[in-house]
Amino acid sequence: MRRVFRDVMMLAALTTMAGACTVEDVKDARAGDSAAAATSKSPPPARGSKTAPARATSGAATVADSSASASGGNLAPDSVDVGRRNKSALVPQSRMRLEVDLGAKQLTAYDGEQPIATYRIAIGSQQWPTQTGQWEVKQVVWNPEWIPPKEEQWAEDKDPKAPGAPDNPLGRAQLVYDPPRTVHGTNDPSSIGKAVSHGSIRMANADIIKLGRRVMELAGAPKDDSFYQQVAQNRTQKVIVDLPQRVPIRVF
Repeated sequence: MRRVFRDVMMLAALTTMAGACTVEDVKDARAGDSAAAATSKSPPPARGSKTAPARATSGAATVADSSASASGGNLAPDSVDVGRRNKSALVPQSRMRLEVDLGAKQLTAYDGEQPIATYRIAIGSQQWPTQTGQWEVKQVVWNPEWIPPKEEQWAEDKDPKAPGAPDNPLGRAQLVYDPPRTVHGTNDPSSIGKAVSHGSIRMANADIIKLGRRVMELAGAPKDDSFYQQVAQNRTQKVIVDLPQRVPIRVF
């Protein structure tokens, strides 16, 4: 009996110790969970708190990220991407185009695939050859003034020439495609058909007037007869016409 009583008392003591350990473990676990929750959920900042600007900055970044993902990663039309592009690329292309054959010394104008006019031209000399390539005519200038190109050595001692001046080498009109190289009239009609210019493409004045008018009509800037009468009569007045459509020009 005495042995049985002792065994019962030992079992009761062990049970009490196990229960105590279990209670303490539970308390520690709950305390750990509470500490983790307190760490992940910071309390709202008080007024005037230094953490407020940081939260505002974080919010702005989130808005930017969400707007970018909402657009599928593509920039909106009014984004900075548009500003990086050449504005002329936004102008539609005309159905008209110009082909300049340096070997034949001819300029041919096309309406689509249909040639509509061919003109004799003067081209650059062997020392100052006309550059080959592809560009776009963006302006027609009537009664142009001639300003010596500063980057060209041959023009260092030249003086500017006013619109309509008898010694103005640009003549009556000018098609601007790759300044200072242009298609223009001339005050030296005998040079047509020769390789004598400083790189520009010369045309007889009567021809550049016809071509300039065709370019304006097919590039979305038509004018009535009174416009051309005025630019012909007011030779000392320079008139610039920006084309609503780009006119491709290929020089080969």
